[in-house]
Amino acid sequence: MSTEAECVIEIRRPQIIAEAASRRSNMSYVERNLMPGETVVYRTRLHWVVIFWPIVLGILFGVAGIVLLARTMAGPRDDSSRTPMMVGGAILLVVALVSLIVALVKRNATEMAVTDRRVIVKIGVAARRTFEILLSKVESIGVEESVVGRMLGYGTVVVRGTGGTPEPFDTVAHPLEFRKQVQQQIENSQERARS
Repeated sequence: MSTEAECVIEIRRPQIIAEAASRRSNMSYVERNLMPGETVVYRTRLHWVVIFWPIVLGILFGVAGIVLLARTMAGPRDDSSRTPMMVGGAILLVVALVSLIVALVKRNATEMAVTDRRVIVKIGVAARRTFEILLSKVESIGVEESVVGRMLGYGTVVVRGTGGTPEPFDTVAHPLEFRKQVQQQIENSQERARS
């Protein structure tokens, strides 16, 4: 009987390890790099405006590709221009798809978070740029918004650490709320230090 129980334990062990690895791979950069006891207070990412032009280009190329393919299918079967038009239509569809995928990956590969201890920013997938600064080391945080940015809710957040150079992050969704959360957490950490 004990060997049967040992077999069940041995069979489940790789499954448990695989499930834990799967959960870890589904975690964001911010979640994977939290210090013990640290909690995320606010998250944001790039604004949807960063995918606007790639979507427009994707639609234009996609429609052009579909028109070429439809015209090729509806035309005479023995036309010598049939193959180049099919290839051109397929290429336009691929360009449209790649344009959309690149835009979505760019937007989703950027993580910005304020925790109760730090500001964390991660940009990129394969080539990654990270910026992490303790709240006690934040000297100032600025927001720059254009007229369109104010209307649509995006802007550039500039974080300056003590003695450091400014770190600008462009096209951030809800930049004023991001700044407010950083300032609120700085104040909270100073109150905790005093008590």
